[in-house]
Amino acid sequence: MEIQDLYTSSARLAKSADTNFKRYLYDAIDWNVRMLCIRGAKGVGKTTMMLQYIKEHFPKSSTALYVSLDDLWFTNNRLIDLVEYHYNHGGTHLFIDEVHRYPFQSWSTELKNAYDKYPSLHIVFSGSSLLQLNQSTADLSRRCIFYDIQGLSFREFVMLEKKIELPLLTLPCLLEEHESIANDITSEVKILPLFNDYLVHGYYPFYKETGRSYAKAVQQVVSNIIDNDLPSIKNIEHITAVKLKRLFVVLSQIVPFTLNLTSLGQQLETSRQSVLKMCMQLQEAALLNLLFSEKTSLSQLSKPEKLYLENSNLLYAMSSRAEIGTVRETFFVNQLNESHEVAYTDKGDFKIDGTYIFEVGGKNKTFKQIKDIPNSFLAIDDCETGFVNRIPLWMFGLLY
Repeated sequence: MEIQDLYTSSARLAKSADTNFKRYLYDAIDWNVRMLCIRGAKGVGKTTMMLQYIKEHFPKSSTALYVSLDDLWFTNNRLIDLVEYHYNHGGTHLFIDEVHRYPFQSWSTELKNAYDKYPSLHIVFSGSSLLQLNQSTADLSRRCIFYDIQGLSFREFVMLEKKIELPLLTLPCLLEEHESIANDITSEVKILPLFNDYLVHGYYPFYKETGRSYAKAVQQVVSNIIDNDLPSIKNIEHITAVKLKRLFVVLSQIVPFTLNLTSLGQQLETSRQSVLKMCMQLQEAALLNLLFSEKTSLSQLSKPEKLYLENSNLLYAMSSRAEIGTVRETFFVNQLNESHEVAYTDKGDFKIDGTYIFEVGGKNKTFKQIKDIPNSFLAIDDCETGFVNRIPLWMFGLLY
């Protein structure tokens, strides 16, 4: 494979990129910085964003090049050599995908050298949500801006499905103005059928491509993360990856779950501390959400109070019987986690940003459990509009 093949492939992919819909992060990124990283789980749209940017800003120019480091070209060639070639041939922008798949395990060093050696070159790279600013990337922390991206919000899903604009809300705005906002939206679109669809198959943008095979595709994402991403980034052994997969399958059948580390350790034939460590790794991999008490720190030594799968689509893909109460809570935690602190509380279901208490449930849910607690709210499923402190659950999908 010749180096020119990389340019041919880049031009073809950029040309075919659909720019009609862009993820919420697209306009928030400062694309003018010299080096930036987009982190996120596989399938959430990192590649598409880079190709969209190339298509819109370099439509007929080879000054911008997109490559994926899992390309066979990199089995016998170094990234830094490509950087030099691209720069010497007039290249100004380099977009690098799947950086954690680089076979030489020196991507951070080579990117640092490229940044220092070619001061007019702009570099955008993407990688797994597992990428951390640890010792291997310490030199990049002073040079690179890191952005994190989640899967589709419910807001984005509706916009993608119905080709309409929905408001991007702050949490205080939602709490104060949800009645009028809900009335405006539900006068345009039947929201509850869309919400039910989203819970099952709307989180990963590839749902449009996979159709009926969506659940299988989501399962493959899980396997890919555990079998490939975790070992390549965390340097874990094969036997640990096998236990991680077993742990995830076990947890997917019983969430929300109050961790019994000893019991899980016995099932997996490993120590209590190893189970906790594996749960932390699955959270870093965007497969789990661990809920800690507001009274505890988020350190490796802290035991989470509750555990959820990262999104409701994982629940439906991994289990033939997703319990609706679990689905609702999973959705709520997932959507709030993007830009808020979600903590476990013994008064209500969740405490947000240390201020707001929420109970999540169906339309018959009452304030009994959070009666007389200041700043307390109900997030109610199966209703289009709310009243005062009873807010439709679907509206918490308008926060990003």
